[in-house]
Amino acid sequence: MRLAGLLTAVLLLGGLASPAYAERAEPATPSRAAAPLEGRVVVLDPGHQLGNHNYPRRINRLVPAGGFRKACNTTGTATNGGYPEATFAWRVTKLVQARLERLGARVELTRSSNRQDRWGPCIDERGRAGNAAAADLKVSVHGDGSYAAGARGFHVIAPTDRRPWTHDIYRPSRRLALDTRAELRARGLPVANYIAGGDGLDFRADLGTLNLSDVPTVMVELGNMRNPRDAHRMTSPAGRATYARALAAAVRRFLG
Repeated sequence: MRLAGLLTAVLLLGGLASPAYAERAEPATPSRAAAPLEGRVVVLDPGHQLGNHNYPRRINRLVPAGGFRKACNTTGTATNGGYPEATFAWRVTKLVQARLERLGARVELTRSSNRQDRWGPCIDERGRAGNAAAADLKVSVHGDGSYAAGARGFHVIAPTDRRPWTHDIYRPSRRLALDTRAELRARGLPVANYIAGGDGLDFRADLGTLNLSDVPTVMVELGNMRNPRDAHRMTSPAGRATYARALAAAVRRFLG
């Protein structure tokens, strides 16, 4: 009993046995909640480069495209008022990048500028960009340039099932395409009325940007830049923000 009493006295003197000790103790620091896309890697491919038209020999040379060869790149299209597809794709992509990074994703782009004194990169490099980054997915951003009367709206392009090129990514790419179409529709954006069978979903085997990918991938034509209504949306900050919200939501939806 004497030993027990001595130990109690020591504890009381040190404050450790005091009833108020638990109140004075520092609370445990809560662990930081993980961001929704933390640890995920996304590659965004803003189609073309603003200066491609200044380098015809370079962009016209043939490069691998998945069992065949195609031109390295093209100049892209523009609105009737001269607003370039390259600039549209770049600005939308940067908005998507910012949104995904706020969600915790690491985002890599296939080009780092939108300049008249730059060209490329070629479709083979863009196609393999997701592979090199060990990405979870890759999205290629474009605008279309159809002259068909009344042609307007977006469509999403996914790879076909081609052994040995895209067999391994065909199914997840299709799911990414469906998620992308759903998020664009959810924001009131019209589905293309001139291509892809009217349902906004197209499968193609002729695009090196898709064929050379080893990660789920889609290419999205966000609208027809030759259509006045689409062009108005594509050239306005509010319109580009709408596209970006949809694409970022599609990525998050696909990655769960």
